[in-house]
Amino acid sequence: MQMWILGNPIQIEGAEFSNKRAIYISNHASPLDIFLIMWLTPKGTVGIAKKEIIWYPLFGQLYVLANHLRIDRSNQTAAIASMKEAAQAIIDNNLSLVIFPEGTRSRSGRLLPFKKGFVHLALQTGLPIVPIVLTGTHLAWRKGSLHVRPAPLTVKYLPPIRTDDWTADKIDDYVEMVNNLYVKHLPEPQKPLRLEGYNSLKSSNSQVSR
Repeated sequence: MQMWILGNPIQIEGAEFSNKRAIYISNHASPLDIFLIMWLTPKGTVGIAKKEIIWYPLFGQLYVLANHLRIDRSNQTAAIASMKEAAQAIIDNNLSLVIFPEGTRSRSGRLLPFKKGFVHLALQTGLPIVPIVLTGTHLAWRKGSLHVRPAPLTVKYLPPIRTDDWTADKIDDYVEMVNNLYVKHLPEPQKPLRLEGYNSLKSSNSQVSR
């Protein structure tokens, strides 16, 4: 299926996986990702972001008005409490969730190591995870730019990953497994550079997100 957004053609693959209640996750390399994800996830899907998003001009206010979820990442205790509250809100209101597991936007378009928050949410809600692989958005709308450039975009939904039998002692394994799915499906220019720096960053993110 092909669609258009801001003059850019979008090729959509795996749309049959886009209409179920789930935790939708996506790689994040452009401001355009946010608009795409909220457009391409089903009704009743909320986003989750750090509480400071309210200070982002215009977008932050729209985010709050739309009743999306915010978490406090100021320290580990606050982050854990916020994640539990978010999970309970998802359960109580029969919602789906969309989250960027890298935790920040990639400057180069290459995949960053994943944090553990999406796995904790899956453990607490029992919802399946639907990975969404975005390609080309970093070329269409670059970080720091106010202009959208013509570039072909691809949105690929991967089959849902069951989580109802996941256990807390294998969190690191689940994070690595899902990260590897992205490495497999992203084009070469968006794959992570398998260098010592990447492995160090991965280790650092693992410690921060616990």
